[in-house]
Amino acid sequence: MAAFFPLLFAAFAGLCVAMQSPSNAMLARSTGSIWFASLVSFTGGVTLLLAIWALFDRTPVAMVRQAPPWAWIGGLYGVVFVAAVAYATPRLGLAVTLTVTLAAQLSMAVVLDHFGWLGLKQEPVTLTRLAGLALVVAGVFLVRR
Repeated sequence: MAAFFPLLFAAFAGLCVAMQSPSNAMLARSTGSIWFASLVSFTGGVTLLLAIWALFDRTPVAMVRQAPPWAWIGGLYGVVFVAAVAYATPRLGLAVTLTVTLAAQLSMAVVLDHFGWLGLKQEPVTLTRLAGLALVVAGVFLVRR
């Protein structure tokens, strides 16, 4: 039962990513720029995050100094993701774009888990995990056809 809410939240995040991709693609198509569309997308996200932080959280800003330097660049990955998906979605279709990004995410996740990099608990690669990853990669090819 303890894993129910994290699973539900993760599923909700997946639904949001599926909605975000065509929204950003339309914004990029309308403006003619994936970079401006990404900027608008992040501006909306930052605005919402600032409101949530100010209303409910208020963690002191100085706390960020406790994070290791590599933890500060998470937003850069988000920029690459948003821009790439805004570019790829109208060219590949949403299902192909998201299955490719999902396969890439899972591939990296297996590596990061295996080595325990970036502060993660070490989870060794197993045949079961590799089989699951292989099925997702196979899914990319099936969705593409």
